[in-house]
Amino acid sequence: MDSQKSMIQSHASHQSMADVKMKAVSKKFQAKGISNGLISGLTYGIYSTLVIVASGYEPLMSAAGIIAAPFVCSGLNDFFAGIWLLIFNWKKGRLKELGRTLKTKPGKMLVIGFLLGGPIANGAYLVGLAMAGAYAIPISATCSLFGALFAWIFLKQRPTKRVVFGMVLCVMGAIFINFVKPEGAPNFTLGIICALIAAIGWGLEGVFSSFGGAMIDTDVAVNLRELISGIVTLLLVFIFAGAFPLFLGTLKAVTPVMWLIISGLSAAVSFLTWYKANSMVGCAIGMSLNVTYAFWGVLFSVLFLGQELTATIVIGSIVIVCGAIIVTMNPLDLIKKKEVE
Repeated sequence: MDSQKSMIQSHASHQSMADVKMKAVSKKFQAKGISNGLISGLTYGIYSTLVIVASGYEPLMSAAGIIAAPFVCSGLNDFFAGIWLLIFNWKKGRLKELGRTLKTKPGKMLVIGFLLGGPIANGAYLVGLAMAGAYAIPISATCSLFGALFAWIFLKQRPTKRVVFGMVLCVMGAIFINFVKPEGAPNFTLGIICALIAAIGWGLEGVFSSFGGAMIDTDVAVNLRELISGIVTLLLVFIFAGAFPLFLGTLKAVTPVMWLIISGLSAAVSFLTWYKANSMVGCAIGMSLNVTYAFWGVLFSVLFLGQELTATIVIGSIVIVCGAIIVTMNPLDLIKKKEVE
C-alpha cells in the first residue's frame, strides 16, 4: 500500500515538474514571438527612413515626374531584399523550394498577393513618402483596417464591434494627420492618397496570403515576394515610366544604391520576423506589433531627417496605432492572460 502511494506521489511530482517546464518553454516561445514582432516594426521603420535618405541623392533627387524615382527606389529595395533572402535560404538549403512553390496553386495565389503588395502598394507608399514625408507612414499603417474590411467582404469574416471601433479610430487618425498641411509640400494631399492606396494594397495582399500561405514555408514565401516585387517593379518602371536612364544613373552614383542595399536588408529582416511572429504568437498580435513601424518611422524621420514634429502627426499617429491594435486584437485579452498566469 505504501509502495503504491509512493508511486502515485512520485508520478504526481514528475507531472508537476513537466507542467512547470512546459509552461517555461511556452513563455519563452511567446516572448520570442513578441520580440520578433517588435523587431519587424522597428526594422520596417528603419527601411522607411533609409529609402527617404537614398532618394535624397542624385540622380533620384532631381528626377523628372513624381513616379520614376520612388518606383526605382522601390524596385531596387525589394530586389536587394530578395537577394539578402536568397543568401539566407541558400544557407538553409531551401533554394529548390522557390521553384517548386511557384508551380503550386497556393503559390500562384501568393503571387497575386505579392503583385498587389509589392509593385502597387510599395510603389505607392514610396510615392507617398516622397510627397508627404513622414506623414505618409502612419496613414499606411491603416492596412490592418483594410485587411479586416477585405476579410469581411471576401472571406465572410464578419467584424466585431471592437474591430469596427478600431477601424473608426484609424480613419479618425488619418483625417487628423491630413487636417493641417505642412508648409512647402504642394503635393501633400496626393501623397496621403498614395499612402492610402498602399494600405489598401497591403490589405488585399493579406487576403491572398491567407488563401495561399497556409501550406508554404514562410521564409520561401517572403523570398519570392521580395524578388517578384523587385523585378516586376523595375520592369514596369522601364516600360511605362521610361526610367531606364534613371536606373542606370542611380547604379553609377553608388551612394544611393548603398543606402538601398541596407534598406533592403532592413525590409528582409522585417518581413522574416513579422512572419515568424505571426506563427509564434498569432497573426493578430503579430500585426499589432508590426504596425509600430508607424511610430518608429515618424521618430526616425524627426531625429535624423529634420521632419517637423507637429501636434497633428503625433496625435494622429497614436490614434492610428491604437486603432490598428484594436482591429487586430482585444487588448483586454493580454490583461486576462496575465491574470491566468
